[in-house]
Amino acid sequence: MNSLDDANLRQIITDVLGGDTEKFREIVKSYQRQIFLYCYHMLGHLEEAEDSGQEVFLKAYRNLKKYSPENSFSAWLYRMAYNHCIDVIRRRKLSRYLPFFYRDEKQNRPVEQQIEANYFDEYVHKALSSLTAEERNLLILRCVEDHSYQEIGQILQQNPASLRKKYMRTAAKFRKFYNEAKEEGACDVGQGTGIKKRFS
Repeated sequence: MNSLDDANLRQIITDVLGGDTEKFREIVKSYQRQIFLYCYHMLGHLEEAEDSGQEVFLKAYRNLKKYSPENSFSAWLYRMAYNHCIDVIRRRKLSRYLPFFYRDEKQNRPVEQQIEANYFDEYVHKALSSLTAEERNLLILRCVEDHSYQEIGQILQQNPASLRKKYMRTAAKFRKFYNEAKEEGACDVGQGTGIKKRFS
């Protein structure tokens, strides 16, 4: 994220609160790409992600006076984005899922190296549909956004050690659901044709 340094950020916030609202554009420019991508990974829908990104910055602008400089500004934004995405998911009861790519477990690589954000995989969609929005959020923040557990703790306002344990449980669930979806797909493809689908 091309975030502003603390001194510049504090000055911009001071200027915006003092009436120079045009300065808020600098905040948007600095954080908009990552917030948009986060919303896209959470929602799995381009237009909803674009709308949600705009809503997040609108909410940030309206609530800027509530931001405490002692806290991470990016964590404050991500928490706002998370809450907004949860509202969107609740309204439409989430029918589309994250476009992640997950490689075979037998490769024995860490989950964070196995999940990537720019490859469509129908089995990943099926696996993620079995996770809660909170679990998907944890995978996104750790695997896609590459946040540390300390940073995720600030975003979700939870204990980092507890989040690490939740992540391990969530990763195990994801692997289980993914392998089940893959096995079902192989059976479906092979039925009646004698051909078993190959997966890379």
